[in-house]
Amino acid sequence: MPARLLRFFPFLAWFPLSPLILRADLMAGITGALILVPKAMAYAQLSGLPLYFGLYTAFIPAIIGALWGSSRQLATGPVAIISLMTAAAVAPLAVSNTPEYIGLALLLTLLVGLIQLALGVLKLGTIVNFVAHPVILGFMNAAAIVIGLSQLDALLGIPKGRSDFFLGDIWDMMTQLTSVHIPTVGMAVLGFVLLVGLKKISLFSKVSVLAAVTIATLVSALVGYDQRDQGNVADIVTPYARDLVVRFEECQVRIAAVAEEITVLSAQQRAAEKDAQIWPAAGLRHEIELSRLELRSQERRHNELLREIRKLRLVHAEEQGVEKLYALGTIPEHMVADSPVWRVKSVQDGRMQLAGGGDVVGVVPAGLPGLRLPVFSFDAVAQLLVSALVIALVAFMESISMAKAMASKVRQHIDPNQELIGQGLANVCGSFFQAYPACGSFTGSAINLQAGARTGLAMVFNGLFVAMTLLFFTPWLYHLPKAVLAVIIVLAVAGLLTPHAFVHTWKANRGDGIVALVTFLVTLLAAPHLDQGIMVGVALSICLYLYRTMAPRVAILGRYQDGTLRDIHVHKALTTSGLLTVMRFDGSLYFANTAHFEEAVLTAVADNKQARFFLIIGDAINFLDSSGEEMLQNLVGQLREAGVEPVFSGLKKQVLDVMRTTGLYDRIGEKNIYATECQALKAILERLGQDAQDDAFFAQVDTMTCPNL
Repeated sequence: MPARLLRFFPFLAWFPLSPLILRADLMAGITGALILVPKAMAYAQLSGLPLYFGLYTAFIPAIIGALWGSSRQLATGPVAIISLMTAAAVAPLAVSNTPEYIGLALLLTLLVGLIQLALGVLKLGTIVNFVAHPVILGFMNAAAIVIGLSQLDALLGIPKGRSDFFLGDIWDMMTQLTSVHIPTVGMAVLGFVLLVGLKKISLFSKVSVLAAVTIATLVSALVGYDQRDQGNVADIVTPYARDLVVRFEECQVRIAAVAEEITVLSAQQRAAEKDAQIWPAAGLRHEIELSRLELRSQERRHNELLREIRKLRLVHAEEQGVEKLYALGTIPEHMVADSPVWRVKSVQDGRMQLAGGGDVVGVVPAGLPGLRLPVFSFDAVAQLLVSALVIALVAFMESISMAKAMASKVRQHIDPNQELIGQGLANVCGSFFQAYPACGSFTGSAINLQAGARTGLAMVFNGLFVAMTLLFFTPWLYHLPKAVLAVIIVLAVAGLLTPHAFVHTWKANRGDGIVALVTFLVTLLAAPHLDQGIMVGVALSICLYLYRTMAPRVAILGRYQDGTLRDIHVHKALTTSGLLTVMRFDGSLYFANTAHFEEAVLTAVADNKQARFFLIIGDAINFLDSSGEEMLQNLVGQLREAGVEPVFSGLKKQVLDVMRTTGLYDRIGEKNIYATECQALKAILERLGQDAQDDAFFAQVDTMTCPNL
């Protein structure tokens, strides 16, 4: 098949398919989908989107990623970390589960896809190398903790406050443990027992998630776990309760208004800066800061009111044929309360959503996701672009690491650039069919491999099975408890916690251990803004690399008893020469370490004042930049002024090419540049002539046999 055709349609390499391969892919696709469906909805819970958006993300992106990706076993779909990063990117701009929030999430998906697609087309897949392993280690562990803690509200039935300090919100929630909802906790415990227990039974081990979800859903439906109602704020008779709910709604309205005001002012500020209107832009910046101060104040007030709302319990009671709401314990003696006891879930436009039981998935729209264009605006793009870039890189790292791990097992070649194109197309196409950012899933891919998937057709079948679920099985999902989905998430991310890896990294290199630890702490403390952890980690790892290469090892060499040259500071009693200094430089020469190299040479010259030659062994010099070349030009002059002739050996072709292009080669002289240290030493001995006869260092040089290069 023509290589050009395979480049644009890589899935053609799967064909022709034998019946055996087709059957294996079909079974792998169905097996993966049985586990993916409940997990997809669980991960959507992290993203702040309606739960069925997880199924949308498991549909189109899964198929497109398989068709245009490089790996034949990689499962593309919703994953926990990217779901949480999606929420972190969009939550500051809109209220979750609203049309505005959904529109921004779809735009984020499009941006992530376009970034990945551009990187793939431009063959920049190696950009992921800038994110070092210690950064990934610290980020993944911190993100796993954040994800686990973010599910506490769903596990305990306690509403969680919202602020820019995630750990503060969690602590605030933990101080309200007296308000836990017992039925929710009971359902979470049931889900945990089912998920862990069924996995240990061989009959259910491969479909333990589906079996646990099915049983929990049946229990939820049979016991009436979900009890919902609506009510008007005006129907609350108890004055303090009505006043509390009114103030809570007013606070929510004000928060939304201030957030919208900040969005508008930010757009005006960018327009003013674009038109070089300095003073208007400065005034707008001041207004934005004032609005942000008010927003933080309102969020603090919101969290304080939320604490009180958590404690509020309402009951229905009929008065003269009209049903009213009373705070629990305030009903007049002559009236009888109807069961159940209600909690306030949300308030909007004077209407309350009341809950008497635990939270369930509820109504999932039947049918496939319709074509929906992401709402495109330059202001929204500007606000989401940095987050989109970070998500694109993290998503690709997760995808490519899993793809490479599987490729080594099935002896398949992975093209990172093609995988970027596949992931990019998956997200671009997904954004038009209501999917949020997707990437390669560790769990889904492992199941795919274990189930015997031979080609990407397994994920096509997987996506089609999800489509069938959307078409025919959505009514069955109504009573699925959200607490069980939260347990699925917690168990899934528990595997990402690898404290032993921190210990191993620290033992291997303390600098890397510090990078991992700092990334972990910043990610944890900056939550929900997880991207800050990645950026700090990358910056720190780059600084560490520069620090390491600023001072490469410099060795002054002497003659060992077996005739080889070794470091005089490592091996004692080596024979050195009074006529020659030999130095080995273990690193490339570039702007960050030129001063270190120059200082090392001049110090060595000062330590051996009678030396007439200075041999630099450059076998380890892989790169020479303009700063290094300029330093060598000056250094050659300084050495010759001091009566010392510089000699080089072992220089690589790319270094010699720079020297020839800039004229440094001619300045040093061809007679002073040799392929090996052996050739250089023989030439120096010949040039020293009789002066070297009494120098013990040169005693064995005559008998040395130089290799032919």
